Amino acid sequence: MMHAILRKVSEVPSDQLEEPVRIWAGKVRDLSCDMEDAVDDFLVRVDEGSSRKPTNMRNRVNKFLKKTTKLFGKGKALHQICDAIEEAQDLAKQLADLHKRYELDMHSSSNGATIDPRVLALHKDVGELVGIDYTRDELIKTLICEDGSSKEQLKTIPIVGVGGLGKTTLTKAVYEKIKAQFDCAAFVPVGQNPDIRKIFKDLLYGLDKKKFKDIHNTTRDEKILMEEISEFLVDKRYLIVIDDIWEEETWRFINCALWKNKLHSRVITTTRNVSVSEACLSSSDDMIHKMKPLSDEDSRILFHRRVFQSEEKCPKDLQAVSREILKKCGGVPLAIITISSLLVSNQRIKQKEEWMHVHSSMGRGVTEGGIVKDMKRILSLSYYDLPSHLKTCLLYLCIFPEDFEIERDWLIWRWLAEGFIQCDKEETRLFEIGESYFNELINRSLIQPAEINYEGTVVTCRIHDMVLDLICSLSSEENFISILDNDNWHAPNMQRKSRRLSLHNIKAKVQNHQFDSTSLSKVRTFAVFSLVTCDWLPSLSSFQFLRVLDLGNCGSNESSSGISLKYVGNLIHLRYLGLIYADVCELPMDIGKLQLLQTLNIRGTSIKELPSSVVQLRNLICLSVNYRVRLPKGMGSLMSLEVLQLVGLSSSPHIAEELSHLTEVRTLSVDCRNMDEDLI
Repeated sequence: MMHAILRKVSEVPSDQLEEPVRIWAGKVRDLSCDMEDAVDDFLVRVDEGSSRKPTNMRNRVNKFLKKTTKLFGKGKALHQICDAIEEAQDLAKQLADLHKRYELDMHSSSNGATIDPRVLALHKDVGELVGIDYTRDELIKTLICEDGSSKEQLKTIPIVGVGGLGKTTLTKAVYEKIKAQFDCAAFVPVGQNPDIRKIFKDLLYGLDKKKFKDIHNTTRDEKILMEEISEFLVDKRYLIVIDDIWEEETWRFINCALWKNKLHSRVITTTRNVSVSEACLSSSDDMIHKMKPLSDEDSRILFHRRVFQSEEKCPKDLQAVSREILKKCGGVPLAIITISSLLVSNQRIKQKEEWMHVHSSMGRGVTEGGIVKDMKRILSLSYYDLPSHLKTCLLYLCIFPEDFEIERDWLIWRWLAEGFIQCDKEETRLFEIGESYFNELINRSLIQPAEINYEGTVVTCRIHDMVLDLICSLSSEENFISILDNDNWHAPNMQRKSRRLSLHNIKAKVQNHQFDSTSLSKVRTFAVFSLVTCDWLPSLSSFQFLRVLDLGNCGSNESSSGISLKYVGNLIHLRYLGLIYADVCELPMDIGKLQLLQTLNIRGTSIKELPSSVVQLRNLICLSVNYRVRLPKGMGSLMSLEVLQLVGLSSSPHIAEELSHLTEVRTLSVDCRNMDEDLI
């Protein structure tokens, strides 16, 4: 029930929720996490590490009930868990009273329809547009080309790109420039929640306003409207723009209505989704146009026109900070326009200090106000269109610092450790499901490919500052991730329990303050992306429910004595241990107690051998080591292992024989240097 409530709330933009609903939803989230922790703690203690895939809460509760009798011999654990459940039950009663008192409604507090800010782009004076002339003219050449018989066929050009890049603006400019060359033309916006009948009526009205002036007053169904469109287009050369398509199914309906004549008719579609753009292709000759950010020069021109009404009037004292602001905007016209509007108040250009504040606030969800909210609202359309599991996966990305290049595989392993990837089918690999999640976020233009390998697979990705700005704001509202950046916490209320904690760019003055160990007991992910004194980091004994421990991006100061892994064996919920290039010399023997550990990454460390207890990690799926690291005998017992890299046969010759037992391995990296010839 709690998850159903949270899913329902997550479908409504936060600025459209009543304040009591937000308060109530926050408490429900905390209660849901507490219940998950209590049930998981029970199952870990009873199962004693038995292999199991992540399942939904209902299945875990059923297992909880079946296993109850096994715990009677573990009185202390039973007492602790009963206390946790009793506390959760008390909170549930409080929430029920709160719900009754406020008569909470999950719907928006606004009675009127919300206005799509993109509509404003349709009414911009084309003369004001910057940086689209070349692209517009190239698209026009492609559309008007009539030098072969194949070009007589209907031609479709899908335009794809993240929200805010100017797809609608570009398309409108092309449409206005060439529509007079066609017998009829229509520009039809679709939107996130399309009404097919309305789309068809809008299309007919746009094609011939005189003939179909009363079309919106009719009660014709989709089939009749579809036939009417086809009949009207059969002998006409037409230009149709279908703007802002979100689903392939929507396009299939529209496409069925378009008569495929040989009169050089043209269709332009826009979408944020790559798969939708591919579905829009009408022939093998058609090409997808991928929107690109503005060049540095065009970004500067647009910014200066908006702020100074001229490209050359930027004062010298603002030139440096304006360049830095433009870097943050990343060539996204929407970002440039909204930020430039923020820097001018009542026709007065703000002071340099205010510009500096805007710059420092960009990309971290701190700056507020109507202008920035307009930008967030546009980008948030993509977020609220996501299914609930992808919302969670996307929010998790704000755990990484700004401009951080994120490795796809290690991101998926983190998702898996957090329980974001779930499947009821035993034969399906969870990592493959995670890959589909990642690809969907790429297709929706919410994350950007950074490195692509020779097979065309995205290896690393980045997240645009403006998308990061949005998800950091949403994460803060939901208390999803707390970020410690110098002395600033990105958490709405530090009295609430932190579930995920990420440290960014920690200065020495912050390290004079010690962690409050009581605030860490409920943390599920602890990640460090900063140069710190390792002695300053909290003791691992402070964490009770830690699932992800990532110290791989934690540089160390010269005064550091190295990262301490003392008490790591107590982290019975740990699934992911990332130590890549960390200041660690050895793994403790009690690492074998981590019966739920799925991922262990010690690449680039000074560790020379793995302790023999590693072979007890029956749920280990991914192991990444240096080729010089000696592996213990018995590695063949790790039957869940899917990824093993980089194994040196010279340092661990016995592994060659044991590999035959690892039947689940799909990725194997072996170093054969200085290998014993008998192994060949």
